[in-house]
Amino acid sequence: MSDDSLVATDLVKRYGSVAALDGFHLTVAPGEIVGLVGANGSGKTTFVEVVTGLTRADQGEVRVLGIDIRRKAREVRRHIGFTPQDISLYYSATPRENLRLFGGLVGLRRAALASAMAEAIAEMQLDAVLDRPVGLLSGGQQRRVQVASAMLGAPALMLLDEPTAGADPPTRQSLLAAVRKRAEAGAAIVYTTHYLPELSDLDATLAVIRDGRVVARGDQATLLSGLVGEVRVRLADAVPDRLRDRGEVVDGELRIPSADPAQTLAELLADGHVPASVDLRKPSLDDLYRALEVTTP
Repeated sequence: MSDDSLVATDLVKRYGSVAALDGFHLTVAPGEIVGLVGANGSGKTTFVEVVTGLTRADQGEVRVLGIDIRRKAREVRRHIGFTPQDISLYYSATPRENLRLFGGLVGLRRAALASAMAEAIAEMQLDAVLDRPVGLLSGGQQRRVQVASAMLGAPALMLLDEPTAGADPPTRQSLLAAVRKRAEAGAAIVYTTHYLPELSDLDATLAVIRDGRVVARGDQATLLSGLVGEVRVRLADAVPDRLRDRGEVVDGELRIPSADPAQTLAELLADGHVPASVDLRKPSLDDLYRALEVTTP
């Protein structure tokens, strides 16, 4: 039996002639945060829906804690915390009532439910809005309630599908802190987002999705190695011709592509060039994603 919390193997899901998943494979270990990134329509949400049992794959296998979702879907769902892209709460009910309901659905009762609710409420800073109807809350507050509902019962696997979409900065920071805390406690987390800096903040490993399959998988340092960054420098004097050949000049700023921006700057200084300003750009997740869009068939 695998030690991974989530194992998805060779998943295929078609809608007519369109393959939303086309040989999708992903494993997630306990305590690991996996950033699932890809363009709209790449298959991210379909994958999440297959894991939660909302959609059935045409072929392939999903196991959560070694349990096959097709055979024991109800048991698997008790181990999953899920937040969909859209707010999925009862708007006429209060956050307290929503949390009590969702806690009951995952099997929590009495003292266990009260304890789980108290922990989620504290993590997502909901005390001040607990007894207001959800429909009267701000978008950021609704996001906090939705994420709190997914945390109830300390699920072994959390699937967060663009959880900060439209959220304000305080909500985003509260959510990221809560995600880190849950991963430290051993939860496996699949975090779908278009906000790539969040994945750096979470120190997430990456699974880059294109056309229904994973085209790159690994830790950020490994995937970013070999990508080109950039040195942007304004010189005290005019840019000499021999430097123009190394890059381009934009509004008086020399921009030199470099796999090691710090080394390139050191070479410029050693040659006697005096900078008026310097900006070193290391390769980023945006650079990785653009590179994969260009090179992946």
